[in-house]
Amino acid sequence: MNALASMLAGLLFGIGLIVSGMTNPAKIIGFLDLFGKWDPSLAFVMGGALLVGTIAFRFASKRQRALLGNPMNIPTKRDIDRRLVLGNLGFGIGWGLAGYCPGPAVASLATGGSKPWTFFIAMLGGMALFEIVERRAGRPS
Repeated sequence: MNALASMLAGLLFGIGLIVSGMTNPAKIIGFLDLFGKWDPSLAFVMGGALLVGTIAFRFASKRQRALLGNPMNIPTKRDIDRRLVLGNLGFGIGWGLAGYCPGPAVASLATGGSKPWTFFIAMLGGMALFEIVERRAGRPS
């Protein structure tokens, strides 16, 4: 049942990314181009996601178990440190250069184009490099 629920949630998420235009790198770059031909439409997508997420976290924080019975694992760390800031900067720079972030990139793999695959392979390489650096530094990732 968990696998089916996960598949359906992922499918719904992917469809939402496609319908909202988040899988179109030109739309993303247009949103990030504040001093050029700015396209503010993705602000509504992000605002909707924040609204849904805020409501969901409010309800989830009051539960001990998820709807399918798994224990709730809501993050408790709230401090802003150097690693968080640098990670966000790296994410933002990659998003601005490529026009993809991880979710839309995975959803875009089905298009068969080379750009999402190039981004996806580079993303996997970056994740592997992060794991190697974290293990060498003795930190759990």
